[in-house]
Amino acid sequence: MNVREVKLLISATDPKQYPKPIVPEILLVGRSNVGKSSFINQLIGRKNLAYTSNKPGKTQTLNFYDLDGKLRLVDAPGYGYAKVSKASRRQFAQMIDAYLKTRENLELVLLLVDGSHLPTKDDVLMLTYLKTYDIPTIVIGTKFDKVPRSKWQKHERDLLQTLAISEEYFIPFSSTTLLNKDLVWELLNEVALEEYK
Repeated sequence: MNVREVKLLISATDPKQYPKPIVPEILLVGRSNVGKSSFINQLIGRKNLAYTSNKPGKTQTLNFYDLDGKLRLVDAPGYGYAKVSKASRRQFAQMIDAYLKTRENLELVLLLVDGSHLPTKDDVLMLTYLKTYDIPTIVIGTKFDKVPRSKWQKHERDLLQTLAISEEYFIPFSSTTLLNKDLVWELLNEVALEEYK
């Protein structure tokens, strides 16, 4: 899929605001500061489409990005940021829950974890939560360039063990070196093309 036009359709907080479910959607979830915005920007080759910030917790809506009218990426608020109030965290959880329960064109979830460290309890809880919806989920290990090359194999094995998943459900990624960008695009293409088979 050669993306020519990418645009932010809407930043939504309620199902009534969602765009019409006419193309497949991929939901992106992850801890605050895991690098979701950098992941989106590098993936689609746009520097500032998704807002990156040094302050975690900036994304507070579901942001729907349209890719050539064939596919949408939906960026969810990050979880696990202590300085966000309990009320806001509850609101974010309800927002994601409502999306997962009502969105019939959701085809895939990408769970982004910080690949330079072992997954947190929040990451494990999120993956367990997503499994209850029986939606295909792939874990993207961001910032993998920060892991010494000699330790990749052991680190990935420990990461998979912590999440209790097999390697087919995990992709190491780096927004700096573009590690496995092509592999992620293969996934996105499969989702986009599925609609037109």
